Amino acid sequence: MRFIWEHTRFVVESYNGGIPLGHYLKNYFKGHRQLGSRDRKMISEMVYCWYRCGKVLGDEIGFEERIRACLFGCETGVRQVLQFLPEGWKERKGLDVGSRIAFLQREGVGFDVERIMSFQPCLSEGMDRATWLRSMLQQPRLFIRIRERGEWVKSILGKHEIAFVDLNEDCLSLPNGAPIDKILPPELYVVQDASSQATGAFFQPKQNETWWDCCSGAGGKSLLLKDIEATVKLTVSDKRATILHNLLERFKLYNHQQPERIIADVSDESELYKHMKGRTFDHIICDAPCSGSGTWARTPEQLYFFEGKFIASFSLLQKEIATNALQYLKKGGRLIYITCSIFRQENEEVVNDLLENNPIQLEEMKIINGTENKADSMFVAVLRK
Repeated sequence: MRFIWEHTRFVVESYNGGIPLGHYLKNYFKGHRQLGSRDRKMISEMVYCWYRCGKVLGDEIGFEERIRACLFGCETGVRQVLQFLPEGWKERKGLDVGSRIAFLQREGVGFDVERIMSFQPCLSEGMDRATWLRSMLQQPRLFIRIRERGEWVKSILGKHEIAFVDLNEDCLSLPNGAPIDKILPPELYVVQDASSQATGAFFQPKQNETWWDCCSGAGGKSLLLKDIEATVKLTVSDKRATILHNLLERFKLYNHQQPERIIADVSDESELYKHMKGRTFDHIICDAPCSGSGTWARTPEQLYFFEGKFIASFSLLQKEIATNALQYLKKGGRLIYITCSIFRQENEEVVNDLLENNPIQLEEMKIINGTENKADSMFVAVLRK
């Protein structure tokens, strides 16, 4: 299996974090078609484990020893990679993460989870650093939000022997890689993380209200809002035309009325003014750009290349966006501020700044800690004008 090692080493040494790791691997495999399906799975697993915990190990050990320690320390879903572990390690792979780390340390491997995140930011209330760091060693689950015919969806999953867990009436937790796109009609479900789904509990829309999703992206929160109350009159905005096109395609798939679309950078006050022309909305969703730290277990390469100094830049951008959006909120309306960050500087500190500088009141704020369910973590604050 020497060529597996060679390809893994090449990917790790050539990848620089400029594009998502999944996209990089897909392009890499297109250029190396001699690699079969099993080879690709093993290389991908080894590379992802590297980015999950490559930094926890001292520089004194070599590349292959480092990969073996990463494979052992992380939860892995590709059993073929066990062949790369030393014989004495294989039977202990099924231990819990704490026992695996203790075993590595007894073996003389300096596996220090604290090194996963070299900087020391303050976390939002409700997040424990040690628990969160250990969650980086496992791939989050796949979650779907059932839109229609829930019992039928579950029966189809059972028929295909796909194990699932009901987190609530509409949210199912499934194994990663479950081939749901091959067995379920796409209009019946939405792939959406459990914590992202949980933000919908803060919306509480009423019939025919006007809503603005000011940083809509591909529309996960907008679709959630429309599934809760289809009659809301929705406006969406993003500075990326292509991602708004994806949003519109998703609205077609789910048979929702097309929202009004605005291509604008909400952080640019003058540009936003030209588009809005004095309009106001009953409520605003502000799913602000952020570090994405609450999703890093899903995209460990982002943590690997992230620098702590970036947090302040995100915090400043979030304040600008939310402050500008508040100008178009009706009196009595709510701005629902959301991030997929666990950092206090992007969450509570932004909210405190908004409260100090705008005529608004805080109704509630909460970190949605997804670690227990192997989900992402998110932050939500509801601010009333």
